[in-house]
Amino acid sequence: MIEIEVYAKGLRAESAQIELRAQMDLLPDIRYKVDTYHDLVYFEIDAPQSVSLRRLNDIFTCIGLEPRIVGQVPEGLAREGDTHRIELP
Repeated sequence: MIEIEVYAKGLRAESAQIELRAQMDLLPDIRYKVDTYHDLVYFEIDAPQSVSLRRLNDIFTCIGLEPRIVGQVPEGLAREGDTHRIELP
């Protein structure tokens, strides 16, 4: 299981919370809790390979919020679009 915390300024607005709930309904494998006093969302992901960091960012950007990861990105979270060093023989 991976835990991740995301700050999104403007999450206190009721419309943003409703839209977030609608987005999260599309990802039933992820549990989340919203801290509206601090504009934070706490995620618990049992199968980290089922969601990428880009997908989590898209959840917020499609409702008009700019997400910021609090702390370090967990090791097991899939990162779409990351570049990798190519080892030459």
